[in-house]
Amino acid sequence: MLSRRKFIQLCMSSALTLSLSDALTPVLRQAQAETRAEKPPVIWLELGSCTGNTISLDNAVNPSLRQFLDETIDLRYHWTFNAAQGEQAVAAMLETVARDAGKFWLVIEGSVMTADNGRYNEIFARNGEMITGLAALQEFAPQARYVIAVGDCACYGGPAAAHPNPGGAKGVWDVVTDKLIINIPGCPAHPDWMTGTFSHLALYGLPELDAYQRPKMFFGRTIHELCQRRQQFEDGIFAAFPGEDGCLYRVGCKGPVTHADCPLRQWNHYINWPVKAGTPCIGCASPHFPDGMMPFYNHLPDIQTPAVTVNIKKVGAAFAALGIGAVGTHLVAGICARRIHKHYLDGTKPSDPTPPETLEQVRQELDDLIRQQNALLSEAKQLERPQRKPRRRKSLLKRALSFWHTEDKDGKGK
Repeated sequence: MLSRRKFIQLCMSSALTLSLSDALTPVLRQAQAETRAEKPPVIWLELGSCTGNTISLDNAVNPSLRQFLDETIDLRYHWTFNAAQGEQAVAAMLETVARDAGKFWLVIEGSVMTADNGRYNEIFARNGEMITGLAALQEFAPQARYVIAVGDCACYGGPAAAHPNPGGAKGVWDVVTDKLIINIPGCPAHPDWMTGTFSHLALYGLPELDAYQRPKMFFGRTIHELCQRRQQFEDGIFAAFPGEDGCLYRVGCKGPVTHADCPLRQWNHYINWPVKAGTPCIGCASPHFPDGMMPFYNHLPDIQTPAVTVNIKKVGAAFAALGIGAVGTHLVAGICARRIHKHYLDGTKPSDPTPPETLEQVRQELDDLIRQQNALLSEAKQLERPQRKPRRRKSLLKRALSFWHTEDKDGKGK
């Protein structure tokens, strides 16, 4: 069977022309044949959602959605894909919860509506009573082996939780606080992020997660770090309007503060993604989407530091003036990507520092780094300053030169 290390390398280095799902399906088929393991039973509930993640998964090709469902997971309930409807579908779901407690996976798509005890979102009927998404989540989650939130709404509230949020929309991990939640964000999530995470769970168990409980193999680096237009950023070539050549930072790209591998993986079967099409990243995989990423077409504000005001036009020149040259152009991306965080085994909320994904966090770390750089530069200048010669030696040299000049002028010198 494929080793876990090779599996993660495959997930993190998929070629643009290679379907990750296509590569993983034979591996899963072989593992199931060798271990005679049954496919994991899955219950997929859609709460406050536009069904975008289901549609995204339906767009997977080679294998198709049907092949994925046939060969990777045992889908017991999904309101869009059910062969049965009504009482029969609900009975199959409840039977899975009762019979496969501790074994089934619970996948949640859409935000959890909490206002008025969840009555803004009713998802099925049981014994003549409508059951809310909130009640179903609270009932099923403790009995599931894994709880997987798919899409930004399920992970962090997403667009449904945008101001003024009359439905009280929240992310799953804000409601289920006593169990580890695996977050696969995005609006929608990429098919590879879903199939890759499901495959890792089936083959090796829990993947390594970051502070926002996202699989690091897909969300370990920033979009800015991987972007095809990164070199234009460093060369100071910026687009003035969407659709133009050049880095799109000035027209609102949120790539420096968004963790996802969209530039590597791309969309529409690996042929395109927003920045390649000329529109800035709006940070849809961020825990702060959408309110924290708006206005979408305004660039991140200038960052005030003790040494310099850093903006996109002056970042390279300003840091060069401080003596650190090209390091300045890498600084923001380095801040956003350099930390490694442990994942949580006890399901508690993050207590260690989280990866900086907001302007305030970036600003604070820039301030700290600028102070460190200034201290180092001051020490370097002290070391580079040439030692002054003793004053007496200079005086003797001047007197000797003066004497020689005088003797030569009078014609009495040698």
